[in-house]
Amino acid sequence: MNGYLNESNFLMVEEGFTTRDLLENLLVELCQASDQQAFFVADLGDIVKKHLRFLKALPRVKPYFSVKCNGSEGVLRLLAELGAGFACANKAEIARVQSIGVPPDKIFYSSPCKQVAHIKYAADRDVELMTFDNEVELSKVARSHPRARMLLGIAADSSSSAHPSLTFGTTLESCRHLLETAKEQAVEVVGISFHLGSRGLEPQAFAQAVAAAQLAFEMGTELGYRMHLLDIGGGFPGTEDTRARFEEVAAMINSALDLYFPDGCGVEIVARPGRYYVTSAFTFAASVAAVEEAPAEQPGSDGRWDGGTAGHCILIPRGLSISPVQRPCPDHPSCSTSLRGPLGHAEDRIADGLELPQLQVGDWLIFEDMGAYTIATSSLLGGCPQPQITYAMSRVAWKAVQLCQGKPPQTEADHESILAPLSCGWEMAETLCVTPRCAPAGIV
Repeated sequence: MNGYLNESNFLMVEEGFTTRDLLENLLVELCQASDQQAFFVADLGDIVKKHLRFLKALPRVKPYFSVKCNGSEGVLRLLAELGAGFACANKAEIARVQSIGVPPDKIFYSSPCKQVAHIKYAADRDVELMTFDNEVELSKVARSHPRARMLLGIAADSSSSAHPSLTFGTTLESCRHLLETAKEQAVEVVGISFHLGSRGLEPQAFAQAVAAAQLAFEMGTELGYRMHLLDIGGGFPGTEDTRARFEEVAAMINSALDLYFPDGCGVEIVARPGRYYVTSAFTFAASVAAVEEAPAEQPGSDGRWDGGTAGHCILIPRGLSISPVQRPCPDHPSCSTSLRGPLGHAEDRIADGLELPQLQVGDWLIFEDMGAYTIATSSLLGGCPQPQITYAMSRVAWKAVQLCQGKPPQTEADHESILAPLSCGWEMAETLCVTPRCAPAGIV
């Protein structure tokens, strides 16, 4: 074992003990203590499953987890234990990762736009791998971090994707000039980087990006660089209800890599998955603090989730009539409901147009698939405390983590059990899902 994660960092549960069971236990405890603080439940076994799935589907690709997606300590410790690297966007993320003992050679300072102070911090902490896509960034690194190993970021055409990423990355026509400028400033360039954007992997766009990267590799080699690293970015789906399943995306990636960077060519492939690892692992519970009637036609109401941060909303009425929680009956009175966060600002929108029963203060709302871009610092919450995270993992999943580190199962039964489901409960019960519907907002 690497020593990043041990049994004191999470709640060990037996296989078959589901996320719903854990939620019910925590809610009972909170209500008995009259505590209405929001909290997360994180199924670390789900992340173990995702990691094993990644290694099987993309055997040539080394994952560098995008820390900005979810920087919670349990996630970082687990992924470090599993041998993943970390893609950090600033010095705070670098410090957070190194605080648990991750060595600098497993950290990628992946932000294309960096403050000089952050570059110097990375240099002081021996973090060398980073990116650039223009002369300004190149000059900052040349002055502040002479030992840096740089990846040239190129633009990826993801115009057909749902979330195109067009802000960063240089054009193929500008690559040679930037590589020549790096040579003049004695900056070591070791490869190429691109990023298609969250949920934006399309077969044609990805193949075009890899082909462009191969041409940029040739330019670098001609100029005398030892080009040996390709970063294919992120954008891997975090749930199964997407247009393309992860295995389909992986097959497309493998096909493009085999064509332009065949196995044995001496090029190491890395990726920066974020949502893929953590989205489905986290469930969020929050109590209703206030209820207010609102006009039927409220500006900004469009009957959908804001940014798609949660796929399902589950109502648990106060008084803990939890089991069973059923879908509302057709004749059960419901209201078109809008949800707002703790700050109470007009822009603090969570969701609009949800068909839910009449809410009361003290009711609990449960949100699934909440692992990506939901863990904020206290300062971002306007003084509200950071919701507590309860980490859980099944004994079988823990054995799988040990197996990943080369520790053999103690018995044949242990070996066979690794093949079983690895989470403490892969999903909430089917009856818990209340899917958002399109309707004008009625209640805030």
